[in-house]
Amino acid sequence: MFDLTTRDIKYLSGVGPQRAALLNKELGIFSLHDLLYYFPYKYVDRSRIYAIREIDGSMPYIQLKGEILGTELTGEGRGRRLIAHFSDGTGVVDLVWFQGIKYVVGKYKVHKEYIVFGKPTPFNGRFNIAHPDIEEVSDLKLSAMGLQPYYNTTERMKRTALNSRAIERMMSALLGQVNEPLPETLSQAILTEHHLMPLTDALRNIHFPASAELLRKAQYRLKFEELFYVQLNILRYAQDRQRRYRGYVFGKVGDIFNKFYSECLPFELTNAQKRVLKEIRRDLGSGRQMNRLLQGDVGSGKTLVALMSMLIALDNGYQACLMAPTEILANQHYDTICRFLDGMDIRVELLTGSVKGKRREAILAGLLAGDVRILVGTHALIEDTVNFASLGLAVIDEQHRFGVKQRSRLWTKNEQPPHVLVMTATPIPRTLAMTLYGDLDVSVIDELPPGRKPIVTVHQFDSHRESLYRSIRKQIDEGRQVYIVYPLIKESEKTDLKNVEEGYERICGAFPDCVVCKVHGRMKPAEKDEQMQRFVSGEAQIMVATTVIEVGVNVPNASVMVIENAERFGLSQLHQLRGRVGRGADQSYCILVTGYKLAEDTRKRLEIMVRTNDGFEIAEADLKLRGPGDLEGTQQSGVAFDLKIADIARDGQLLQYVREVAQKVVENDPDGTSPDNLVLWRQLKALRKTNINWAAIS
Repeated sequence: MFDLTTRDIKYLSGVGPQRAALLNKELGIFSLHDLLYYFPYKYVDRSRIYAIREIDGSMPYIQLKGEILGTELTGEGRGRRLIAHFSDGTGVVDLVWFQGIKYVVGKYKVHKEYIVFGKPTPFNGRFNIAHPDIEEVSDLKLSAMGLQPYYNTTERMKRTALNSRAIERMMSALLGQVNEPLPETLSQAILTEHHLMPLTDALRNIHFPASAELLRKAQYRLKFEELFYVQLNILRYAQDRQRRYRGYVFGKVGDIFNKFYSECLPFELTNAQKRVLKEIRRDLGSGRQMNRLLQGDVGSGKTLVALMSMLIALDNGYQACLMAPTEILANQHYDTICRFLDGMDIRVELLTGSVKGKRREAILAGLLAGDVRILVGTHALIEDTVNFASLGLAVIDEQHRFGVKQRSRLWTKNEQPPHVLVMTATPIPRTLAMTLYGDLDVSVIDELPPGRKPIVTVHQFDSHRESLYRSIRKQIDEGRQVYIVYPLIKESEKTDLKNVEEGYERICGAFPDCVVCKVHGRMKPAEKDEQMQRFVSGEAQIMVATTVIEVGVNVPNASVMVIENAERFGLSQLHQLRGRVGRGADQSYCILVTGYKLAEDTRKRLEIMVRTNDGFEIAEADLKLRGPGDLEGTQQSGVAFDLKIADIARDGQLLQYVREVAQKVVENDPDGTSPDNLVLWRQLKALRKTNINWAAIS
């Protein structure tokens, strides 16, 4: 048996160098193994032949048996088409071709019997089937196959006839060469205990299922394996790291923490904050390196928990740092921490790209001497010139916005890696967190501080602008401030979306007595900061902006968030924007403005936003609607996997199940020496050699 992994795809019958180059570039298929693991996205039942009189407009596909009565060419130029009148004795349908007409004319003959398969569309009182699949009745292999696989292809591939049918033929040729069982990728114990189909049978039935039941078993086997190895890798990695790195033991909660708690804490901690702090304190004193993910909705008090964790580090003679993805967010954290620590003798500094010259030199010197106890900043913190005297705790905010190498450089600031606390205000569904951050312990702040009123969210059509402006005017007259967010900066010829420039002019005209500021991502940092400061100080009543204000602006007096063209935003982004208001004691509002024409999934998104303020419920819904690849941030370097068949949203129960299976393997065979598990460790090693960035899951 030839090696599927190393055998170049171009040597497969029906491929060749030109098609191989397309498969390489368009689908990332280089070897026979790559092709074998390129799974269909759907299946169509080819087991039944219908009569033409049975056709109705609701049928997605139909299979007919009959003969071509005659053909005709109509139209000219691009409108030229070939029509074949096809009958089975119960009626007539038109088979239509817009391309490849010469090939069709020469191939199909009048009054010869064929099997026709395609999508029926009503046109001029008769059903049409455009570009149907046609085969001779004498060659019943295709129509007798039952469930026919359909493969995703690109437009470029289709232009060269490298379509789903072509891939199907390649797959058939490849499986025809598999004359003996493929090497197993799971242990016999796992196959037996979990009633899994053998690998060779699973691969045959995923491409050419003999029945719906065999397809289900094949899908289950391949999903199980895919999720199992993601979890096995995460758990093995976490185990290795715990062995390799001891953690600094923060054995005491001392004067600094206690003084802050008794004299500076501006309000009572919520029960959720207290619970999370206990979890963190337990980690910090355990002797193992803390690696914890802190999830909490916008405004739930994560920064305060992070600060109190840093004070424990200070009490034990260590420094702490907080790294944020943007200067705006770093500035906000710095201001918040300084405000909390007002009156305490703790040197806190801010280090971003904007801090230069003597100021920067003084910070770096103070850091190395140990005088700077807490350093807040952007990725400037990981530059080679930044050195700590004794970094004991690193807090990373919105970690998915940093690359893996950027994050890992923080660990090298000491001989022994610091404790790590990762924060995110983007609620992550449990199933996705198990895969993205599966090696981190997870803490959740699921309670808002007392006094916060739930934000009222309404969906309004853009034709009702007068009532919208009346609502805004009422809030401004009561002394409140308003955000108005647009998806674009300047008008585009290809879209009629509202844009910031046009919106700014309109708002200035509608509210001539108000100060309106404007913020977008293309402004220079100093100009942007100046405009934001006008809003933060209360000088401006209205801020017109793009999503640059999604994170990093904290104005408790702002009570209205208007999101124009809300249909253009994902659920997580809408929720993040909504979180800019509701930060004070006053009732706040989020108004989602759209046109009348909305797709079904858009309506669902807006209905969810109106119904709930629960970020975790919204994140779960977003995962189901859009899938993990489209979720905010997960397309960046935080995601280390490319699932070929499993679906995090739909296969959550299976993910939990295989995690437990993987956990048992790691616990029972911590050194990876059991003969029964050799196949597992060999397969895991092979997967680590692929282009999957497994380390990114840390």
